[in-house]
Amino acid sequence: MSLASVVIAVVAGDRREQEIARQAALAGAEVRALGFPWPEAGIEGVVRSATLAEALAGADFALFPIPGIAPDGALFAPSHDGRIIPDREALAGMNKPASIILGWADPNLRGHAEALGIAIHEYEWDEELMLLRGPAIVEGMLRVIIENTDITIHRANICCVGQGTIGGLTTRALVALGARVHVVARNPVQRAQANATGAEPHEFGELAAVLAKADIVVSSVPAQIVGRAALEAVPKGALLVDLAAPPGGIDREAAKDLSLKFVWARGLGSRAPVTVGRSQWGGIRRRIDAIRAGKPLPPMHRKGG
Repeated sequence: MSLASVVIAVVAGDRREQEIARQAALAGAEVRALGFPWPEAGIEGVVRSATLAEALAGADFALFPIPGIAPDGALFAPSHDGRIIPDREALAGMNKPASIILGWADPNLRGHAEALGIAIHEYEWDEELMLLRGPAIVEGMLRVIIENTDITIHRANICCVGQGTIGGLTTRALVALGARVHVVARNPVQRAQANATGAEPHEFGELAAVLAKADIVVSSVPAQIVGRAALEAVPKGALLVDLAAPPGGIDREAAKDLSLKFVWARGLGSRAPVTVGRSQWGGIRRRIDAIRAGKPLPPMHRKGG
């Protein structure tokens, strides 16, 4: 299905959104851009907007980034000079019908969209897209561990909390590098998968005991399940790495109070922006085609620990 008559606004994000905008323009859409790093040579077929209202005016689709929305409603836009908050006034300029496609929406954005008759489509928990961008996340995680430890991954005692799509990829990579991997997960099937991978599976009630022997802790659960009581068991020299989207899986304030080394490694998909941007565009394009054709969208499956 041609996108020649479709207006797409790509708003906020990082270099992944550069590639998404480029792919949208190559597909024939009229593309406006705001809030992500802009290359010196520009992006062929993409117009850079000065304001959010300008980017959204007449747009059939608004593409917002995967990372979660900040408490004040601002979109993830680390390179932008100022906050980009999709308020009702700016959203009202979109075409009707219109759709917003993004990682996930907060209550404010949902409220604005409902009032304006704009559909919201989330894909943070699209398993296919998780797997496609998973290698970049795993590579980024390995870099974080290497840069923040004085030991090798090989033979290190590593506790992986959660065994969803990204957690499973993480476990396989760490086992392959020779780590002693202990997986803590609530789901018995996920524990069995960890066991088949070569890791030692544990029920969630064993978390504190596993943490007490860990050199490195990696959490991939997008819910704060590693709290203060569990963190009190972590050795002082251990490294905590949280891969999850907000609010994260590890209590950051408790880790700070306990003087534990903590890295919130969110957004690691940006490590390979061209590869990940193209994979995200593939999922977005399928959604756009389904929406325009009035077909059911692929189901989302939020993966827990």
